[in-house]
Amino acid sequence: MEYAKDVLVSTDWVDAHKNDAGIKLIDVNEDILLYHTGHIEGALKLDWQGDLWDPVMREFISAQELSALLGKLGISQTDTIVLYGDKSNWWAAYAYWFLTYNSVKNLKLMNGGRQKWTAEGRALVTETAPVTETAPVTPTTYPALKRDESLRAYRDEVRAHIETVRSGTGAMVDVRGPDEFSGKVTHMPAYPQEGVLRGGHIPGARSIPWAKAVGEDGTFKSADELSALYGGEGVTPDKDVIAYCRIAERSSHSWFVLRELLGYPRVRNYDGSWTEWGNGVGLPIEKTYQDA
Repeated sequence: MEYAKDVLVSTDWVDAHKNDAGIKLIDVNEDILLYHTGHIEGALKLDWQGDLWDPVMREFISAQELSALLGKLGISQTDTIVLYGDKSNWWAAYAYWFLTYNSVKNLKLMNGGRQKWTAEGRALVTETAPVTETAPVTPTTYPALKRDESLRAYRDEVRAHIETVRSGTGAMVDVRGPDEFSGKVTHMPAYPQEGVLRGGHIPGARSIPWAKAVGEDGTFKSADELSALYGGEGVTPDKDVIAYCRIAERSSHSWFVLRELLGYPRVRNYDGSWTEWGNGVGLPIEKTYQDA
């Protein structure tokens, strides 16, 4: 069984083609300072929070603002955009999902991300100034973009989706760790700022941690392995699927697996995720952890 789409490139491929015309490498890390300590030659920096989030409310920049950002980075509609980053491509997958949500085409992930690149001893270049000063680009006029709302789930849609899970026509995937899912903890270790008032999970959700989809080197497992992983939990291609985590970076990774690698036709990412649901008034939860 092969992957559904040609959306991955290897570190070998990137090393050979990083300077080709029409190839744009974009570095997207959880740690936004990593770019300046070392990045692949020619890569542009994308700050997932500063560039993609509205500065005032919890919402993304508009499609029009994204067009302007891509133009500022010198990206054309015909360019192939290759994303990579730390944490096995958490935030690179998040950027991939957000760009796809805004109908940007020709996207790929570098399989294994930054960790595989560095583990192989491949070269990084270092810069301390903004990328637009150290790696000048020629701005473009990127065409207007239109959002594909079939790829994003909102809170009220998630609440309604609970009934489809119960009826067997839908599926909910919680990609957080087992202790987060059970309600034993309200945040990942070292992430207390993203804790919530209530621990647990959305009723009917299946626990399929994102990390089960990758190997030790951060590359994705085979299509057969991935199909067995999700199918074994009842998350099958015939169902309408919603994935979530805490703020949608890990669920973007699982969304990528389900939709782009396995070809599931209906997969949405709930970007509000547990930081919204766990703090929401009137929202039901399930909790399997019992205090001793």
